[in-house]
Amino acid sequence: MDGIMPRYRGTLPLHPAPGRQVHSDLSQMNRVERLVDGSVPLEIWLRNAVAETTEAEPLTVFQRALDDVARQAGGEPDVLATMPAPGEIKEEIVHRDDTVPIGFLRGGELAGGAVARLKVPPYQGGSPLQPNGFPHSGTGWLIAPDLLVTNHHVVNARAGTGAGRPVADPEDLHLQARHTRARFDYDTDDIETEEAAVAELVAADAALDYALLRLAEAPARPVLRLAERPLTVGRGDYVAVNIIQHPGGLPKRVALRNNLVYEADENDVRYFTDTRGGSSGSPVLTDDWKVVALHRGTRRVENVLFQGRTTAFVNVGTQMRSVLRHLETTSPGIHAEIQAAQAAP
Repeated sequence: MDGIMPRYRGTLPLHPAPGRQVHSDLSQMNRVERLVDGSVPLEIWLRNAVAETTEAEPLTVFQRALDDVARQAGGEPDVLATMPAPGEIKEEIVHRDDTVPIGFLRGGELAGGAVARLKVPPYQGGSPLQPNGFPHSGTGWLIAPDLLVTNHHVVNARAGTGAGRPVADPEDLHLQARHTRARFDYDTDDIETEEAAVAELVAADAALDYALLRLAEAPARPVLRLAERPLTVGRGDYVAVNIIQHPGGLPKRVALRNNLVYEADENDVRYFTDTRGGSSGSPVLTDDWKVVALHRGTRRVENVLFQGRTTAFVNVGTQMRSVLRHLETTSPGIHAEIQAAQAAP
């Protein structure tokens, strides 16, 4: 009954049994076309039911009923009654409702302001790596006002994959971090934007594949918010994740099509959302633009179907809750700084 006029709710008969109460409420609301405030109580009840229902079959029943009530309340003609021949019919949800609120677009634009393209120059023995010492590209994002998070392998700036990737010496790793440049607002090549300097590498872990960089100056832009809990996916769940990234070191792009999660466990989230080289370190975001994972790469899989076709790969990210647990143990000061930034309005 949330959202229905309290004065009207007070007129509904009361019954001791929940089943009888629901039946009575629906019967009463079905007799009311519209209240004095313009609201349609049955439409509100059905929207609440849709929001609270997770099982597929009941959800379909509620959604179809809501469509019918909303259509009638809006004065939309029933084309089925006037068009006996096959053709266009009234609107229906195709398979499942994939619409999102319009605020989704505004939230995505705001979240994109915290994402930067990174250029990391490789060093060896305390000097720029020669030959082929070209900067490595990656993506990073603000987790606190002057803290940027990315992958350890981005700051490592060494070619190779998996166990075959060379590892920079600790001194070189810190040198590479200090010479990293972060370019915010790199949305197009048509407009030149300034690069932010990095002061130091404050925390990193190769196993979880994360690195935290302290910027020389805190940019005047909001930080990305972290999800309150790890992402979980049950059988039959359709969970989408969006990734704001700088693929190939190019202008910022966002992956929000064909972006369902494949599976998730305590440390990893695996998804079909598209990424490319240079997307490492990107935030993996739910539809409310909260970060659930740190994108780090691709994993080979077998016998996995996506959109009716077999795929050999899924993309993978580290659960941010795993990163925070590690920081709490190894770098409690940095962990507290992040927590404070996340709690700030």
